[in-house]
Amino acid sequence: METEIKFTKDEILFLLGESGMVGIVKAGEEKMLFIGTPDSDEIVQYLEDDDLIAVSSFNLGEKYEKGIRSLAYLTRDIESPILVLPKDHPSSKRLKMVLSVGENVRLDCGIVPGTHPEQDILCSCDSLSGLNIVKSKDGVVIEGEVKNYKIEPFYAFF
Repeated sequence: METEIKFTKDEILFLLGESGMVGIVKAGEEKMLFIGTPDSDEIVQYLEDDDLIAVSSFNLGEKYEKGIRSLAYLTRDIESPILVLPKDHPSSKRLKMVLSVGENVRLDCGIVPGTHPEQDILCSCDSLSGLNIVKSKDGVVIEGEVKNYKIEPFYAFF
């Protein structure tokens, strides 16, 4: 099953699961993002204007929606670097949100948050696991069953 969802660069798409959510925004313009990895390498990720910035939260509610917006804002507008923790880092267990950037994002509940430098996979709650989110000119195409989502202005609380 595929679902096309249209939204603009000034909007955020929230995919709502049973115990978590994923917020998705467009990169908005061509840019470079830097990814710091555990082995001291820095990866440069080139983004096109319609590439995706996806932020996954393991909780629901307004507080976490604001957190998702904030992390997406820091990544997209401030161009803060993305940091990848080593596999057994104790802080991995404490992460409330994680993010991924690129042309597509696969949601998977079977990975350890914060331990994947690959930007095409993102830890999610069980009910969103298995979805593949692919950029499109006017939004995204989601492969898999989307049960609940909403679109809101991205800068609603800034």
